[in-house]
Amino acid sequence: MLTLYQFERTWGIPNLSPFCCKIETYLRMANIDYTIKPSLPLGAPKGKLPYIEDSGQALADSRFIITHLKSSHKNLDSELNAAELATSLALQRLIEEHLFWIALYSRWQYTDQNWQVNKQAIFGGLPPIIRDIVAHGWRKKIKRQILGHGTGRHQADEVFALGRQDLDALSASLGNQLYFLGDEPTTLDSSAFGLLINIIGCPIESPLKKYGLTKDNLVSYVERIQHEYYSDLSTR
Repeated sequence: MLTLYQFERTWGIPNLSPFCCKIETYLRMANIDYTIKPSLPLGAPKGKLPYIEDSGQALADSRFIITHLKSSHKNLDSELNAAELATSLALQRLIEEHLFWIALYSRWQYTDQNWQVNKQAIFGGLPPIIRDIVAHGWRKKIKRQILGHGTGRHQADEVFALGRQDLDALSASLGNQLYFLGDEPTTLDSSAFGLLINIIGCPIESPLKKYGLTKDNLVSYVERIQHEYYSDLSTR
């Protein structure tokens, strides 16, 4: 059976990592059997979570994992035409290569209060003697990545202005549809849900979350997918 390595569940949502949540959501939408092994990125392939083991093969990076799941298990995008596939790719790039960094900034850099919440969720299970050392090292690493991406070079109000633009685009793209590309879930929905629930459904407070909660269709979308595919989670 396929094994998914991801962060421990916390905050009453599927996962604090948008990409871990993306993969588990794809697995559930595609009805693929799997088991979970809670893990940390230390020693993971490519140094990141999630990764999977399937038929003796270890795969990292959510994009390559999805490619594998499509070819070896079920392709949620099999009914999409070329234009829909292009839209799916473009919106996934917005979500994963831009809006994600603004959510990351909210957790690791925006306020110390957010950092403490994030730190406890990720590193709280480590022995106290090394917890602060490991967490401090990872925070420095992530903040360098945010700076290198470019997001960290802006003022906070500029960062969140860019995030509001992304949320506006996603809200307009979804409209009144059940899913972004119609009545059935696709890869795009696993990506969108993975990040949106980590913006509006977790205890990280920011102007990004506040604005996201004003988008009624995005809030309803997240609640609907959580109810449809994660009804087994005890904390809602």
